[in-house]
Amino acid sequence: MDQSREPVLHQNTFLLHRSENFLVIDKPPDLLINSNDYRKISVQTILREQFPELKDSSLTHEFYFAHRLDYSTSGILCIPLNKVSCTAVSKAFEHRTSKKYYIALLNGHVNQKFTTVDIEIGDDSRYEKTNKKMCTTSELEFCKNPRKCVTHIVVLEKGSYNNREATKVLIKPITGRRHQIRVHCQIIGHPIIGDYTYGLAEDKLVPRMFLHAIKLVIPNTVEGIEVETRDPFNEHFLPEWKPYSEVPTELEDAYSSFDERN
Repeated sequence: MDQSREPVLHQNTFLLHRSENFLVIDKPPDLLINSNDYRKISVQTILREQFPELKDSSLTHEFYFAHRLDYSTSGILCIPLNKVSCTAVSKAFEHRTSKKYYIALLNGHVNQKFTTVDIEIGDDSRYEKTNKKMCTTSELEFCKNPRKCVTHIVVLEKGSYNNREATKVLIKPITGRRHQIRVHCQIIGHPIIGDYTYGLAEDKLVPRMFLHAIKLVIPNTVEGIEVETRDPFNEHFLPEWKPYSEVPTELEDAYSSFDERN
């Protein structure tokens, strides 16, 4: 977990969807989901403050967290509001009927339009006593308990970030291993800009990791969820990003390209 940055603008956590079954929020970067240390700001403490009537004191962390985002990752997080809806979405994740899409800025120019990374990921034994880190079976002697991991990546735009080459991509993880997207981007030679753990030395000067959960689809028996956020890495919100004049791939076309391969 990357917690070396100062927390940023947690009041910007905002609601995307609310029903009797679910809250769907847009989580800011550098924010914990929950913590056993109640002094730490987290999604849990924000929800408790904003929706005190929805907390369940019988739960260890007061709310049902059926899936997670890394501390450094922003974007869509779905919180079930009862046991039945939690079971329904948990089954969707378990059976891989849910669809998760992320947008990211990667270091360098990714030349291949569509990439599938199918490389096992496991715990990196070199970091057992420090921040937990993952690695691929390319480092087999250090890779503990590797599991199959598949990630699809499609290029949206090429450009530059702070005058160094960068590529905006849409990513669809098929499996759900810890740090999967970050490790798979690193292994293809294009780590996520701002990733302190798996990125380049110069990424330690970047204010955040540029990985955002942009769309979430969860078919389930209680209430189907399909929510999308705006792209936080366009020129309006991130002026350091300068796309080239090439015609970008539209998000809808990128979503469709994933569906054609599954």
